[in-house]
Amino acid sequence: MRIGIFTETYTPYISGLVTSEVMLKKALEKLGHTVYVVTANLESFHYDYDEKEHILRIPGIPTGIYDSRLTGLYPIKAVNIIKTWKLDIIHSQTEFAVGTFARLLAFQLDIPLVHTYHTMYEDYVHYVTKGYFDKSSKKVVEYLTKFYCDRTASELIVPTKKTYDLFKEKYKVDKNIHIIPTGIELERFYEENLDPEKLKKLRKKCGFKKEDFVAIFVGRIAQEKNIVYLIDVVRDCLDECPNLKMLIVGDGPDAEEYHELIKSYGLEDKILMVGKTAWEDTPYYYHLADIFLTASTTETQGLTVIEAMASEATPICIEDESFVNTVIDDLNGKLFKTKKGCKKAIVELYRDRDKNKKLAKQARINVDRYSSSYFAESVLKVYQYALEHKENRLGVFGKLVEKFKGEKEEKDETDHKQS
Repeated sequence: MRIGIFTETYTPYISGLVTSEVMLKKALEKLGHTVYVVTANLESFHYDYDEKEHILRIPGIPTGIYDSRLTGLYPIKAVNIIKTWKLDIIHSQTEFAVGTFARLLAFQLDIPLVHTYHTMYEDYVHYVTKGYFDKSSKKVVEYLTKFYCDRTASELIVPTKKTYDLFKEKYKVDKNIHIIPTGIELERFYEENLDPEKLKKLRKKCGFKKEDFVAIFVGRIAQEKNIVYLIDVVRDCLDECPNLKMLIVGDGPDAEEYHELIKSYGLEDKILMVGKTAWEDTPYYYHLADIFLTASTTETQGLTVIEAMASEATPICIEDESFVNTVIDDLNGKLFKTKKGCKKAIVELYRDRDKNKKLAKQARINVDRYSSSYFAESVLKVYQYALEHKENRLGVFGKLVEKFKGEKEEKDETDHKQS
């Protein structure tokens, strides 16, 4: 099968989404399929086609939201390249510019479109509105999400029942929705696959001692991740857990604010922020930790929880639908509802290191269902279903395609006459 993955962001940008896209591409290729990627060029305003890796980067302008770029809706040069690929399936990973391009192209070339919904956009509106018109903006987001995910996709994939319920119960989407938890390359987080000497040097660099009990958070340093909540809990634990340390890995718009908060608390020797790390170094940071903390309620799945479990760092998670099917309280981790509950879980495992190790080992055992191979095979079944039940559901995009094609033909004719 010849598959085209269309996404706003790809390597060298680092995020949970990019990690899942790279993993899916590799896993599908291992199964013998040819996978192409169409994405925005984050490095320059030029086309860049890596024929060996099958990655086409198209020009885009910065949006001001992290490293993302807004591309053209129908870049002709990209269309001409993509036509030569003779794709069987288009898999969109975004609802915006590159996603719209995927939908236009799927209609024009009569190719089934599978879409994966990754982000609860209603929780990110504040980045655009800055606190103004949040309610009306969320209604716009709801409308656009329903439009892209319902009317323009042949099949829809979501990572959790939480997202499934959003579409079925709130958005009233009447279409097939496949729940497929996003997989990761679990093997790269296994302790036996790490360099012990490199891990030892990193521990020394971070200043962690043998008696320290380390909690880790990995992710975007931003408001929706609820990191201040975790900082406050760790601060409250210190009287009972004097050797508790916290490691915060990642970067984002609120990083400087959190640095200042930690400094104001006088916790520079207890809470370490290391910023953005290289993709290949991330497993080593997990392995410095005894427990993993998250209080975010904006996740569609929470891939960092799975990474932590594969790394045998016991997950302690807020009781949110994104985590409850992965983390089972007192079997492979801990769930909490309040700051008091979070503190209780940390103190319990701090005092009972044997129990923590037991939960951590069970966590690793329980993440097998999130392997990259299982994920790729599940996604392939959706591709096959889409091909077997192919029908044109892109009506409104047909008019747009015809408009773009007409303008292009008119321009070509004018250029021909002038020459």
